[in-house]
Amino acid sequence: MLKKVGYARVFGSSKNIIQQMQILKGAGCKYIFSDQASSIRETHKLREALEHLNRGDILVVYKLNVLGYSINSLIDIIRDLQQQGIGLKSLQDNIDTTNASSEMIFRVFSSLAEYERDIIQKRTQVGLAAARARGKNGGRPKALAPRQIATIRKLHADKRNTITSICKTFKISRPTLYAYLKQ
Repeated sequence: MLKKVGYARVFGSSKNIIQQMQILKGAGCKYIFSDQASSIRETHKLREALEHLNRGDILVVYKLNVLGYSINSLIDIIRDLQQQGIGLKSLQDNIDTTNASSEMIFRVFSSLAEYERDIIQKRTQVGLAAARARGKNGGRPKALAPRQIATIRKLHADKRNTITSICKTFKISRPTLYAYLKQ
């Protein structure tokens, strides 16, 4: 049997979640989950709402922005819903993935998001290549200079020195020490 599951979310305490919940109830939602988030990525109850849905059900939200913190995250959620055979209805945005016209709009958004991902990925690759050409290597800087690494190897070869004492002397962890010894 088809069921409508509502999801409401507000950020901080400045907005009233009760209004969203009343609108979702008026839209026929029997079950309503809500998050009062302190950060934009906090969606604990969204996971519960998604687990409550079955094939053929509809997730109902007041606005699309309660679902995702970016266009990419929103599209990922909608794509997951579609793969599971679950519809999405956004009351304020007038989007309903269970009908053909909204489905087409979603596909356009999805294509744009994928295009944006490709552009960001290519820009990142170009930027990294340019940095390498200037002699910059990414990643965390080495904790020790080559001279110190040579000293560590000598100390480690001398069995009178313990791993703990070497680590304390150079202020490094055991995994870092072993990583230098493997080089």
